[in-house]
Amino acid sequence: MGQISEGGGESSWSVQEYVLEPILRDEEFVLYRARHRNQADIPSVLVRTPISTRPAPESLKRIEHEYSFRAELDPVWAVRPLVISQHSGRTMLALEDPGGAPLDGLIQGPMEMAQFLRFAIGLATALSQLHKRQLIHKDVKPSNVLVDSTTGQVWLTGFGIASRLPRERQSPEPPEFIAGSLPYMAPEQTGVCPSRLPIRWSGCIATLQDSRCRLANDWRMSRALSLQSS
Repeated sequence: MGQISEGGGESSWSVQEYVLEPILRDEEFVLYRARHRNQADIPSVLVRTPISTRPAPESLKRIEHEYSFRAELDPVWAVRPLVISQHSGRTMLALEDPGGAPLDGLIQGPMEMAQFLRFAIGLATALSQLHKRQLIHKDVKPSNVLVDSTTGQVWLTGFGIASRLPRERQSPEPPEFIAGSLPYMAPEQTGVCPSRLPIRWSGCIATLQDSRCRLANDWRMSRALSLQSS
């Protein structure tokens, strides 16, 4: 088989024709960079699949949900899903590969200021474009950001719990029921502030500064708990 045809269905792509290199792993998913075994001119793709061979239904729903955004994401600032495939009983989501590396692997202690500013500008630009599409990511964190370390260009990925803004009208929930990663949670998920407030931008910068993330985490958790007790 040749290059993946966008939205072409399971039969249009076979993972067996690719060599998989893991580039990111978290508690739920592993992300691979996949290169064709025999045809070097075929572009590489990214492949996201649950770590567990018997994943929870919620993990599979996240893959399907991310795929549902394929027509709304721009490859200039997002990693677009291409096709959902099954291999040996495992569900795999193939995505376009824009290049770059997960930001999670580039944060190794304090960051040089010029590089920090390149990444921060790239991340703010990507988030701005996302919000212009009336989309809320809900889980912006280093493992869901790909970065070109030379240019600072950023691509967002991990849209498994994202939502369309017109549907985003939720009241505060107990912390154990809030989806996403608490240290990087969008402020509107706590019910503390509206979805369009500028505080969102301080949150995206905090993605690059771990100490700031811990402060944001403490604040958001305390606010979420106080809302529940009030």
